[in-house]
Amino acid sequence: MSYVKRSKDQLAARVAQDIPEGAVVNLGIGQPTLVANHIPSSREVLLHSENGLLGMGPAPASGEEDYDLINAGKQPVTLLPGGSFFHHTDSFAMMRGGHLDICVLGAFQVSATGDLANWHTGEKDAIPAVGGAMDLAVGALQTWVMMDLLTKQGVSKVVQACSYPLTGIACVKRIYSDVATLDCTPQGLVLVDMVDGLSHAELEQLVGLPIAQ
Repeated sequence: MSYVKRSKDQLAARVAQDIPEGAVVNLGIGQPTLVANHIPSSREVLLHSENGLLGMGPAPASGEEDYDLINAGKQPVTLLPGGSFFHHTDSFAMMRGGHLDICVLGAFQVSATGDLANWHTGEKDAIPAVGGAMDLAVGALQTWVMMDLLTKQGVSKVVQACSYPLTGIACVKRIYSDVATLDCTPQGLVLVDMVDGLSHAELEQLVGLPIAQ
């Protein structure tokens, strides 16, 4: 195989490309927070954070951080004109009430039919961290996952059935990875796009599952 993976910023830009005008979007902790830096300034998107922010902008310039203004991952953020902050119970009411168009989450595993496992690996020494993941996964109108396709051990995170504790069942619509974008459907995986230099057969070999075109 001869291909170049998407960098974290390239992956974030790929996710941002699909966010439509006027969408209300929650960006999960970790890689998804980078998406905020790649939304075109000409496109109005309302970014939501579960700790009580709506209308976040990109990360602040170095030296201009305000640690009283942070996202759910405790990273300093900016607030766009018209943005607001509020109690986290109101924030969770937005999440649970179906008021988010999209949430972008990281994952340990995603099944071909969209089951999500992203809060606990099941290991004895692992620290479970549910946070708002379950609320987001089932409350948002669309759940997208942004992650590396393979673990550090070279094992696909896209699986036939999740072996880790589930966050939600059949909730993931699309997987954005460093080598390919895949849709999850009741019938299995469907290819949206992939990086140059990687063939469809090679992608199926990496994932270990059939992928419709």
